[in-house]
Amino acid sequence: MKSSIRPTSSAACSPGSTDISDVPGPIDAEIADFIATVNADWQRYPPLDTLSFPEARAVAEQVRRRWTEGGPVMAERRDVEIETNAGHVGVRIHRPAGVAETGAPALLYLHGGGFVFFSLDTHDRLMREYAARGQFVVIGIDYPLSPEARYPRALDQIVALIGWIGVQGATLGIDPARVAIGGDSAGANLALAACLRLRDAEGNVPLRAILSNYGAFSGACSDAAEAAHGGRGAVLTQAEMVTFFDHYLADPAQARDPYACPLAASDLSGLPPICLIIPERDVLTEQSLAIADRIRAADGTVTAMVYHGATHSFLEAMEISALARAALQDGARWVAQHLQLPPPSAR
Repeated sequence: MKSSIRPTSSAACSPGSTDISDVPGPIDAEIADFIATVNADWQRYPPLDTLSFPEARAVAEQVRRRWTEGGPVMAERRDVEIETNAGHVGVRIHRPAGVAETGAPALLYLHGGGFVFFSLDTHDRLMREYAARGQFVVIGIDYPLSPEARYPRALDQIVALIGWIGVQGATLGIDPARVAIGGDSAGANLALAACLRLRDAEGNVPLRAILSNYGAFSGACSDAAEAAHGGRGAVLTQAEMVTFFDHYLADPAQARDPYACPLAASDLSGLPPICLIIPERDVLTEQSLAIADRIRAADGTVTAMVYHGATHSFLEAMEISALARAALQDGARWVAQHLQLPPPSAR
């Protein structure tokens, strides 16, 4: 068993301070500015619960637009439609300068948004940052959103795409033997769930590593987490988590399905090494810590990085937040190491 927990902050901190029962510290000032700006932008539009899902998604795209601008320019950025045994799956390929056009290592990335919102566009800069910082190809997966496509449709397509890449990945210029998977929030759920399904169906997971950014591994957040990190003005609340999973699951009983809610899994052994990027001030912090403990107990390889003063979605604040940029660099370096690349320099 190999594991590490590394607290990360601009201030001194200790591993014990990651317990959500502790009095949480203040939100990082730059991330607080990000939250204030995002909340102000939301106020320019009607409440989401008064809009249709397409209308609400359009609003979400507008609110996030400013945070996806700028950043690294790719040597190649193209959208591709791939035919799998679960239907057409759209992907966006980000190849940074200096990375070979054939046989390149790759990170498959799944955007967050509660299974309901966001897209390859809202997470375009995040993916480009990982590509440039890690010097690997990033392939964003355009999975179908709920409630129009409830569980397990998105997961079916992701698993099918992974299978396709194992056979046909070279046609995208990547090395199928050097592929990792990652995601944020709901995307981290899908990444871990895909690995569980592949393990159970095939006996092994054909991926080098899992990168989990503030994963949403269950719709159930504790009252303690809500009291400490939720409430009015929070990036994510207990009530929103319940709503997201209500939209995602086809049946409430699926909350006990480990492929829908990985925290429900009785067996978390046999997984690739996992890195969990964990913000201190998030209603989902307890879920990432629980997943880390359970994978570690199953003799898995776990790296858990806790960022004090950070909140849910803090990586999107990279334009103004040094803490977000540090977390991006940490994640890129970890993925690169597991794809057997030289350590990327700090950027």
